[in-house]
Amino acid sequence: MRFCNELPGFCDNRSSAGTEPHIRLMATAQHIPNAAPVSDTAAAPIAVAMSGGVDSSAVAAMLRAEGHAIVGLTLQLWNQRRLPGAHSGEPVQGRCCSIDDVYDARRVAEQLGIPYYVVNQQERFEEDVVRPFVDEYLSGRTPIPCTLCNNHLKFDQLLLTARQIGADRIATGHYAVNEYDPARGRWILKRPTDKSKDQTYFLFGLTQEQLSRTLFPLGHMHKPAVRELAGDHGLALAQKPDSQEICFIPGGDYKKFLDAYLQEQGEQIPDTAGDLVTTSGEVLGRHEGIHNFTVGQRKGLGVTAANPLYVIQINGAERKVVVGSNQDLLSHELRARRLNWVSVAALDAPMRVQIKIRHRHEPAWATLRMASAEEAVATFDEPQRAVTPGQAAVFYDGDEVVGGGWIV
Repeated sequence: MRFCNELPGFCDNRSSAGTEPHIRLMATAQHIPNAAPVSDTAAAPIAVAMSGGVDSSAVAAMLRAEGHAIVGLTLQLWNQRRLPGAHSGEPVQGRCCSIDDVYDARRVAEQLGIPYYVVNQQERFEEDVVRPFVDEYLSGRTPIPCTLCNNHLKFDQLLLTARQIGADRIATGHYAVNEYDPARGRWILKRPTDKSKDQTYFLFGLTQEQLSRTLFPLGHMHKPAVRELAGDHGLALAQKPDSQEICFIPGGDYKKFLDAYLQEQGEQIPDTAGDLVTTSGEVLGRHEGIHNFTVGQRKGLGVTAANPLYVIQINGAERKVVVGSNQDLLSHELRARRLNWVSVAALDAPMRVQIKIRHRHEPAWATLRMASAEEAVATFDEPQRAVTPGQAAVFYDGDEVVGGGWIV
């Protein structure tokens, strides 16, 4: 683990021989000028995850104004100028976690007068997010890197770092509500007031330990009010646009990224060319590789037909891409594994829930039950379109997140 005062250099790389990395905070190099010191006798500070966007910046300003001792932390996850073959010459602004975002976060910290550190987690990010993303795509599944990043880095590693600098909690700019229910003895994750900004779909993997030490101060606010709050505190980025792209995939071109990444790694894209077949097994043609397709895809199939065709299934083992009608995309059932339960300790009996199978999917009513100790099965009241292996299925009871898992 490395702490940097600037990008791209000035990192401290040293670690102890033990299992936990030794963190050396270089106060003279990294401390923000005029930052208020954190007293050893004061209440433990709150570590604010500062992404350089308006939401996390507003959280830092809000907590600072309330009198909390806070420290700003930014995760440096990916070199935006890496893999030139994946770029089309467009600027790097507008992506999550860009270098410009790091500089914006630092400027906010300077303005608020708080200590601020950049934590270099590029190696861990590549190991836990980028490489699994590549492997999943090459296997014919459609992964969600943002959820993996939340599970493995933005909460797991950030909480570890917070402890090591003396903070007992972290605060983020996510739109979600986190409350403790003493009757159940559990922390409950809920959808926010501003449903249009709901980010609970990406947070279903948080553990009870992580939730117990996490604050979501924006959970009861609407986005326009957050921008107004940032403006009231004089933050120049109050009207900064939200990031839209996955940080390591410029322009959203997954195929170009895969080509460039594997070339950098000295690897070849596996030969997964095979047959393009109908749901009845009729061969319509050949395809160049299963990584070129995702369930629900209509364009770029390489065949023509009297009626529109969609990708219905990707069979990695047989290298087959199954296509069919829009009606064929509808599913009454999904199965999910690698489950995480939030509002309940376990699913002991069938439960009526609403399920999101994509971030922007309208939650659909279903009956959820356990098929085995490791697999849940959901039967929808109404069939759902494009249930996609590799995506997350998140289960809701009203606004509460019951839990979630990965569609298989």
